[in-house]
Amino acid sequence: MVTHVGAETRGDERGALLSFLEEQRGGIRRALLGLSEEQAASRPSASELSLSGLLKHVAEVEQSWIARARGEEPAVRRDASNWHECFVLGDGETVASQLAYWEKVAAQTEELLRSVPSLDDTFALPDEPWFPPEGRVSMRWLALHLIRETARHAGHADIIRESLDGRTAFELVALEQGGQGTS
Repeated sequence: MVTHVGAETRGDERGALLSFLEEQRGGIRRALLGLSEEQAASRPSASELSLSGLLKHVAEVEQSWIARARGEEPAVRRDASNWHECFVLGDGETVASQLAYWEKVAAQTEELLRSVPSLDDTFALPDEPWFPPEGRVSMRWLALHLIRETARHAGHADIIRESLDGRTAFELVALEQGGQGTS
C-alpha cells in the first residue's frame, strides 16, 4: 500500500491528492477482505458488477491514464468491442494478482505525479469521440479524475459487499485494523 504520511499538513498538494486517491483505493481493497474468489466474482445485486471486476477495472483504468500522461499506449487497449472484459477476471487472473498489479500501478501513479515539474503540466487526450477534439488536461486534472473514478467504484464496492454478507465499510475498516467487525 502506498502511504503519504503528513502530506496534507505540510501543504503538499501532490501528497494530498495522492492521499485522497489512496483512501479510495483502500475502500475497494477492504471490500474484498475475507472473500473467496467465487464471492468476489459474484453479482449479488441487479447490477452486472462484481468486486473482482471492479478491482480489475480500476487498476486497468488507472494504468491507462498514467500511460496516456506519459505519452505511451495503455497496457491493455479497450474499445466498443471489448470494454466489458475489464469487468471480469480472465484465465489466470485472481483477486491477489489484480491487487498486486494495482499496487504496481499505484506506485507508477505516485512516481509520475511527484516527478512532473508542475501539476499544471498538460498532456493530450486521445482522439476518441468522448473527449473534446484537441483536448488537453493537466496533471492536477488527472489526479482529480483518478480520485473521482476510484471513489465512484468504491461506493459500488460498498454496496456489493454489503449485499454479499451484510458487512459495511465501518466493519471492514475494523476488520482491516485487526478487529473482528460484525456480520
